[in-house]
Amino acid sequence: MKTSMPAVAVWGRTAPSHSITAILITDDQQTIVTGSQEGQICLWDLSSDLKVSPKEILFGHTASVSCLAKARE
Repeated sequence: MKTSMPAVAVWGRTAPSHSITAILITDDQQTIVTGSQEGQICLWDLSSDLKVSPKEILFGHTASVSCLAKARE
């Protein structure tokens, strides 16, 4: 059975300067992970009323992040 989720803007009133190239939503649907063309990985908190707030930004990749996948437990 497919479930749908409404589109969510992952920024405030102004779009970020980086280009999002990959996105992943955790199984509990409380965290969004985005990868960017500039090599950044951003973690976002997603509330039950679909409000998104920044959590962490990870630096270190030297190339574009084109794919995200969760690790097995």
